[in-house]
Amino acid sequence: MISTNIDQEIKQAMLAKDQVKLRGLRAIKAAILLAKTEKSQTEEINEDAEIKILQKLVKQRKESADIYKSQGREDLYQVEQEEIEVITQYLPKQLDSAEVEAIIEQIIAESGATSIKEMGKVMGLANKQLAGKAEGKLIGEIVKSKLG
Repeated sequence: MISTNIDQEIKQAMLAKDQVKLRGLRAIKAAILLAKTEKSQTEEINEDAEIKILQKLVKQRKESADIYKSQGREDLYQVEQEEIEVITQYLPKQLDSAEVEAIIEQIIAESGATSIKEMGKVMGLANKQLAGKAEGKLIGEIVKSKLG
């Protein structure tokens, strides 16, 4: 579980006075705690849910970084980039587009999809199999190019 490692990592970052890592770890901890309180006290958050939370954090920071970059705010852009680096360390290794493409081709062959009308079915299977390993945007683009 990611959340158990985060507490230890926060302590180490505090001792090392690593403000960048500490800021990223605290963001992760806050997001996981928020998700736990939303679920309810009886339900535990599994590792898949934690990965989705981390992916959401990375996506939010990338969007913010793009906005800061377009407005010429290098200082704020740098903060977002640093947090992205810290958070991605706790995500599974991302597959490159060639690996994702090969998996999607296999899914299309197994499902028998032949037209763009079946994109939803293929996307559902692909998102399930590639959860945490590839961005949804990339998956969507590849599925569309293969079926379109």
